[in-house]
Amino acid sequence: MSGVKCTDNGEVRSAYTEREWLRILAAEQEEKRKQRKLALVLVLLFLLAAAMIFLVYYFVLRSHDYTLFFPYNKADTVFGAGSSLNGDSLEEPFASELCVAFGDTNTAAVSMNAYAAGLFDLNRQETIYAKDIFTKRSPASITKIMTALVAIKYGNLDDLVTVTETVKDIEYGSSVCDIKEGDVLSLKQLVYGLMIASGNDAAMMIAEHVGGSVDNFVAMMNEEARALGATNTHFTNPHGLTDPDHYTTVYDIYLMFYAALKYDIFQDIISRKNYYAEYSRYDGSPVAVTWESTNHYFTNLSEPPEDVVVFGGKTGTTDDAGACLALMAKDLYGNPYLSIILHSESKDSLYPEMNALLSLIESR
Repeated sequence: MSGVKCTDNGEVRSAYTEREWLRILAAEQEEKRKQRKLALVLVLLFLLAAAMIFLVYYFVLRSHDYTLFFPYNKADTVFGAGSSLNGDSLEEPFASELCVAFGDTNTAAVSMNAYAAGLFDLNRQETIYAKDIFTKRSPASITKIMTALVAIKYGNLDDLVTVTETVKDIEYGSSVCDIKEGDVLSLKQLVYGLMIASGNDAAMMIAEHVGGSVDNFVAMMNEEARALGATNTHFTNPHGLTDPDHYTTVYDIYLMFYAALKYDIFQDIISRKNYYAEYSRYDGSPVAVTWESTNHYFTNLSEPPEDVVVFGGKTGTTDDAGACLALMAKDLYGNPYLSIILHSESKDSLYPEMNALLSLIESR
């Protein structure tokens, strides 16, 4: 049969046979089914992609956010800070394992001519002694605690570092490891030399290698200080040589020292009386050196009070800063304490004053 055919919407089509017209309708229906299937597949793909994005956010990115809220390990067996995290604010967990001080504390217990000093009980989270611990002062080489912390936290200690001419950009006559341009050492060796021999040359090479430049590394030091709550601290170099804009406080040093002690390698470094290093010169010839500690407790020039064991620390001395010392000590039960003195008149007065401070441990 043939003739004029009308569509459903009333449009007039050319004449088709009945079979041809049914074939056309079937083809149209099949095309519509294909389009519906395609639309359904696209919707399912969109929902799947949305679900994947949500899972990545929830289990990866969001979980990382949570770790930032509680950066301290409350179960740390070294420091024994066993109290649980309580409270509604973020500030309380941040400070809940820290020694808190509001001013001078127990100053009558010790005769102290040094400008500033503090003694902190890490287990009990108590400030035992405090004298001017919030006053900004030049820290000399105590600065290197932060230099070491940033290097350990952000650097790769297995990296090999080729010494550049930047090593010469330090004050003549200051303490050095005596590394030369072209020498090749590991970053780990440089950090040991920094802390044990108090090498300003090592500080410059650490800064340049880890930060890409000394200035960028110093910016990292200042950022890390702010993150630790050391808000009365500002660094201008990685070694501590005198600069009017380079300062910190006893309490801020406590915060930085405490943070660095979280790393096992830092504890190893400060506990060493010396360190033997082998490295190479620019021409490949070998160098072997032993860096000796500048800490009088480790060189038998001073003895701590009875029943107190000096675990390690960092010294610092300049004309502007005076004689400075930051120590970790333990009582006979292994309980840890941090003791810090800034600007004692000389090394001859520094260690007797530190012993007077450490004697407060014995009486607890």
